[in-house]
Amino acid sequence: MIRYELIHIDPCGGRVVEFHFDGVFEEILDRLGQTPLPPYIHETLADAGINLGFVTLHVGLGTFRPVRVDTVEDHKMHEEFYSIPQSTVELINQTKKSNRRVIAVGTTSIRTLESFARDGRTEGSTDIFIYPGFKFQIVDALITNFHLPKSTLLLLISAFAGREFILQAYQEAIRERYRFFSFGDAMLIEARI
Repeated sequence: MIRYELIHIDPCGGRVVEFHFDGVFEEILDRLGQTPLPPYIHETLADAGINLGFVTLHVGLGTFRPVRVDTVEDHKMHEEFYSIPQSTVELINQTKKSNRRVIAVGTTSIRTLESFARDGRTEGSTDIFIYPGFKFQIVDALITNFHLPKSTLLLLISAFAGREFILQAYQEAIRERYRFFSFGDAMLIEARI
């Protein structure tokens, strides 16, 4: 039996919940849960010879909270827990040493990898906020979907590829009626040099 207890409600509406379970909680999640992928998403990268590394970022509501301050530097991100397996660290090192590209899939991956780049920790809490002017250290390209206006995610991809380029891409997406938001159409963007 799983029990839970509401520990805290923060001012932005986030909740901290503590679960109580006799056993290994992650095992029950793996057994009962599944990633809600739509039917048009297929994972064939490994078949194409692309090396895959995995990271974890426990995304909080702060990632999706709109930026409501006049000065972007005044926006505060919530802390989120991340972890990177040693095998992924080794793959990144080999990839960089071979002058190949590290391509992040999703803004959560890029935030996790760039958090690691800041201090070399493979796990911990991060409140990294990436906006124009940020210097990327690991990621060379990014696959991501189209994000909401005034979001931290839109700022992140603007930092990555340049604001004007991203605005042009969004105009094209609107014109061509792309699907926006999670599980929508995606784009591959490369870091500005």
